[in-house]
Amino acid sequence: MSTLRPPLRVATAEPVATLPREAGLAYEPKFDGHRMVLFAADGRAVLQARSGRIVTAAFPDLERAAAELPQGTVLDGEVVVWRDGRTDFAAVQRRAAATPGRAPALARALPASYAAFDLLAEGGEDLRPLPYGRRRARLVALVGPLGPPIQPVPMTRDPGEAQTWLETLPALGVEGLVVKRWDQPYRSGARAWRKLRRTTGRDAAVLGFTGRPEHPSALVLAVPGEAAPLVSRPLTPALRAQAAALLPRWTAPGTGTAVAPGRGEIGYRPLSPGLTAEVEAGTARHPVATVRRLRLPEEFDPGVPGERDPGGGGTNKV
Repeated sequence: MSTLRPPLRVATAEPVATLPREAGLAYEPKFDGHRMVLFAADGRAVLQARSGRIVTAAFPDLERAAAELPQGTVLDGEVVVWRDGRTDFAAVQRRAAATPGRAPALARALPASYAAFDLLAEGGEDLRPLPYGRRRARLVALVGPLGPPIQPVPMTRDPGEAQTWLETLPALGVEGLVVKRWDQPYRSGARAWRKLRRTTGRDAAVLGFTGRPEHPSALVLAVPGEAAPLVSRPLTPALRAQAAALLPRWTAPGTGTAVAPGRGEIGYRPLSPGLTAEVEAGTARHPVATVRRLRLPEEFDPGVPGERDPGGGGTNKV
């Protein structure tokens, strides 16, 4: 029986601007999903978000799969939902925010996969003091034969191959690479790794939204380099659903106005500071911005309405 119990603080990554290439490194693809620790103990599975919150009820499909792991196993990894050949971040956020009543239907409509990138315990043994290379070998031996929905992430020690991944995998929804030292122990609660994102998007502060809170049509954004707020292009159905679930928690009193391309000045509902969006910004006759995804502040746990997590939870990202 594993000595590790939730809540367990996870290791995180420090952003870097270029691909590290020194000796003794390992490279893993960074999937665009929801960070989760899986515990198999006492004859059942427990699923913990990065914040420490137990999210087992939101993922009944992964609970069933994790129950097949040997007792005393603890995995760290990323939950993703695959749609049309790539990961769908909005879909996995819908899964994470599901109520117990809605979770089974969402599990059938949007089945989750678990990309395991570390083995923290096996057979009750705490493996965190071991070097990453030894943990990786044991992870592959344990999880590799299981098959979907729980599988080990790919890994390479070749920086050339890692560079190829960085250039080609974003088409599948992979947002970058996580870089780890081969001889490094697992450091719970520390920024022990490095993360390199590859994206053509920019982060913009979300100032407000147009439409109704339950059916927002566009976001009002402060895009770096633009002198005035921009009204985004209409949100996709998936983003609209995600925004509708989040906006009531952030709506501030009052109203504002912004200029929408082709529509002139329009009114919008303002939001409290904290939300950002990754946008693809372009320039035609008027500046335009397409929202690619919403980002949450580090202290916010998206699965608990109206609650902020002072313990360092948040986006459930690496």
